[in-house]
Amino acid sequence: MKKQNISPERKAVYYIGLTLMFLGFLSVGSSFVSFITHFGDFRHMEAIVKSVMVRGFVGVGMVMVGMVLAGIGSRGLAGSGLVLDPQRAREDVEPWARMAGGVIKDAVEETGIRLGSAPPENADNPDFDEKLRKLHLLYKDGIITEEEYLKGKEEILGAL
Repeated sequence: MKKQNISPERKAVYYIGLTLMFLGFLSVGSSFVSFITHFGDFRHMEAIVKSVMVRGFVGVGMVMVGMVLAGIGSRGLAGSGLVLDPQRAREDVEPWARMAGGVIKDAVEETGIRLGSAPPENADNPDFDEKLRKLHLLYKDGIITEEEYLKGKEEILGAL
């Protein structure tokens, strides 16, 4: 599989988008702060309202543009849906798909689950600990008698 990296241009677009979103949130937040600090002060109400509204709308616009740019930067033009080319979209989102597959692979390996049809290395010859535990479960569940349990235990330990 081809190991594709994200281009510096896409990274730049992504970080510009994040910066615009941050500045937009600051602008919207500052309009709320201005409104709260001037609450009940009607001397310059028209100027205050204009300032709050302009900062609020500009801030929301910056957040929206920033979100679009960050999406394009992270997924590319085709991956974000701006260019309708499925092959190019696969190439654009390939680093993320590879990363997600790697995360899933790590999680599966951590659980000890074996994927595929190959049997585990010790499937034909499980270690004595596993055999003893299985034998004990059979005895505990009443499937075998105490005599059979003791005989089986003796055989397993004798094979060491």
